[in-house]
Amino acid sequence: MCSCVFPVCIGLILLQIHKISECHKIEVSPDSGTIIIFKAQSQDCSVCKDEGPSQTCNSELELTEAQPTTVTFNCSQPGDVFNVEINQKIDCSTTDCSIIAVPLNSTRFLEFTRTFNWDLKVQSGKVFQLDFPSPGMRQIKPSQSCPDKNTYTIIAYQRTGPANIGSFCRNGPISRIQVLYRGRVTLEVPKGTDLNPSDFKVSMGPAARGVVEMDVKLPRGPFSVDFFTPDYAKGYYDEQKMKWNFAVKPMQNFTVRFQHYTPPQCQKKAVMCDYALGDKTSFTVAPTETQPANKQGDFSLTLTNCDAKKVANVPGLSLNFNVEVFRSGTPYLCTVDLRNEEGLSLQIENKNPESYCEMSLNSVMQEKIVVPAGTKADLSFLDCPVQDLQLTATKVIDCPSVSARDVTGPSLTIPTLDPSLPVSLHQFTWLLRLQDQSTVDLMPLKGSRLHQSVPDKQCNERVSLLISETEGSHIGQFCSAAEGTIQKIQIKGNVSITITPNIIKYLSQEKGPFLTIGISPEITENVIYTVSPLISGPMYLATPNWPDGMNPSSSASWIINIPQEYKAELLFSNVSQPKCDSGHTEVSIGSLDSQDQTQSWREDQSFIVPVLQQQSFYLNMSNCEPKSDRFAVLSKISLLKETKKFLGIILAIVGGLLLLVIIAVIVVCVIRKRKNKPNNNTSSIFMPSGKPVPLGNAGFPKTRADNESHVYASIDDPTMYGYLGDKNQPTEVDNGAWSNGHQVDAYRPFTGPTNSIPAAMVSSTKYSLDIREGDAFQPFLNPPNTFNLPRPHSPLILQGSLGFEDRRMMDNTLNTFKSGRDINPIRLSSDKSRLQPQMDSDSDSYPEPEYEETM
Repeated sequence: MCSCVFPVCIGLILLQIHKISECHKIEVSPDSGTIIIFKAQSQDCSVCKDEGPSQTCNSELELTEAQPTTVTFNCSQPGDVFNVEINQKIDCSTTDCSIIAVPLNSTRFLEFTRTFNWDLKVQSGKVFQLDFPSPGMRQIKPSQSCPDKNTYTIIAYQRTGPANIGSFCRNGPISRIQVLYRGRVTLEVPKGTDLNPSDFKVSMGPAARGVVEMDVKLPRGPFSVDFFTPDYAKGYYDEQKMKWNFAVKPMQNFTVRFQHYTPPQCQKKAVMCDYALGDKTSFTVAPTETQPANKQGDFSLTLTNCDAKKVANVPGLSLNFNVEVFRSGTPYLCTVDLRNEEGLSLQIENKNPESYCEMSLNSVMQEKIVVPAGTKADLSFLDCPVQDLQLTATKVIDCPSVSARDVTGPSLTIPTLDPSLPVSLHQFTWLLRLQDQSTVDLMPLKGSRLHQSVPDKQCNERVSLLISETEGSHIGQFCSAAEGTIQKIQIKGNVSITITPNIIKYLSQEKGPFLTIGISPEITENVIYTVSPLISGPMYLATPNWPDGMNPSSSASWIINIPQEYKAELLFSNVSQPKCDSGHTEVSIGSLDSQDQTQSWREDQSFIVPVLQQQSFYLNMSNCEPKSDRFAVLSKISLLKETKKFLGIILAIVGGLLLLVIIAVIVVCVIRKRKNKPNNNTSSIFMPSGKPVPLGNAGFPKTRADNESHVYASIDDPTMYGYLGDKNQPTEVDNGAWSNGHQVDAYRPFTGPTNSIPAAMVSSTKYSLDIREGDAFQPFLNPPNTFNLPRPHSPLILQGSLGFEDRRMMDNTLNTFKSGRDINPIRLSSDKSRLQPQMDSDSDSYPEPEYEETM
């Protein structure tokens, strides 16, 4: 027997161990004012509170105290057996009551089916009001469930019993629900489903006018929404009113349709539908009659039930009605055909979100219409003001490939669009796509240049061009201006060019072309500008993407052509330097025509300004990998006139004029000198012992150096030279004016006879001058035929020197006469004065006549 009982005992022990191992234990802490209830749906599992001897187990457990409690389930999967209810009571008996209903313990009990209940109560005769945040709630049939599995149910407690107002989901047009006196709001969430609640506000509303009242905000059409009466599944029997208030947007029509109606068995009165349109129009119709259709404006529907007979198998009131809204008016229709324009696409957008514009593409409503390239589309516009629409177009151009030489591409022109479009073109974009590693050359039309719009000098032309790289980085905004300086822009890679009106309203007024495209081999920089500054004013150079800064590790260059006889002054007027993470920013300047040393600066160096360039030069800027801030530079170039060559020409002209003036003065002086000089110097020499020498142009046959005509017996200095000097000046001080610039003969003592004066004879050799100091004896020569003798030789010692003197001078008298008149004695000073003769400017050209008297 024991052998039979022992296996049974072992089995019972193992079963008990298995049951203990299947137990599931959790710890629950109810919030204040919250009741948590665990309800079993079958008897396969029980729930126990606490542990040890005080533990109690049952199929239902209610926790009300706000303290931690250990809950044990006698099964491993309690979520398959138990549901959890979390109840909260809200008493809103005051007018200022406003409570936000939030599901408590929302993060717990994920393995259970959860039901959150809010029991609501207000003053008698009032309604409790539920306000739902946008986008509100929408009503569904009781048999349906919400897409997110979070389903709300509203119940009203009446004298006749609870009435199910309806089931609701999130994201609908219902913004407010008012329920009579007392009720409950329930949120059901299946197990394993995340809680996605709509936190609604609870407050006390006005006096009750029916069992339920809903406020509905209908969106723009087309839109359709369903509504259901209370207790829709079994029917509503109480003689109560149900009201729906609808807000309809302008330019919208509405239509009410009763889709399913089950009339009650009325004992008194009848079921009626009262409509109020706006503030003045109201009418009443039966549920079986035609309801309002194609109406505009806000409206309300009040459904009044009769005193229905409530017996078994007799249905109550059930109504499912639909409200549809749609646009009013007649749409504008047009067709766009882009099959003949390669690469062209259109975009139409409503820029005013407050307008009532409805746009459709091929009968499908669109917020933004996009007509792809190479397609044909039917467009519809309803209540769309032209000023609210914006039409843009894009054309993709596949540029030809380039090998080693430049290729000329097409010019950028705006194609002709369909004139049936209801709006004019506002913006046009060209997308230039390269086939290989090439460079796009953008050049203005012949006879014009581009101007970059910068804060100091913006574009004031009819249109402007926004040039960008395809990855979104802007090169800059440009216009074709009379004062433009840019001859060419070279960009590496694909390019986007967008043209927009500047001082005009629409681009339809512009025909183009606007730019000429060229394709050249790939360049090393990202952008290269070729510019020619203006003489009339300064030129501004802005780095790409100004003022937001250049792209990391990108570079840009400017080739600046300077005209002859000008030099350029470069000034960096606005510089923003980054903090580099790797590499350095660099700005370098160098001449194009020579190998001179370049100037360069990095982000940690100060710029030397201004920079003067005598000839054409290049300006290069490159960015680093910035760690913070940006690299942006605005430069200013002004042309200055060169002055060196003109100064030399002016000085040469002035020098030449001065030389001509000097020559003219000299010629005038010479002419005047010759006019004042007498033509005939008639002179004679008195000879006491002979007859006078006839007058005429007699002269000595020999020069003054060969004869003795310059030797005097005696010279009276005061008589001879006294009138030449200043009477008040001492005789020993010579100012160099006594000689009037003439050479003076040397004095030699007379050694001939002193008692008689020989007569002058035609040929006489008796009388001679005894020349001392080694001079040889020479007889007195025949009288010369003229007195215009050559000028004596200058002394060896400069006559202007103070050291010049002749100690052999003695007190003699030189008697001369002119033209046969009386003797004119000239007294020469016999003292040993210092003579400083002064040369005349014309002494060599015109010798003066000499006069002598032989003693």
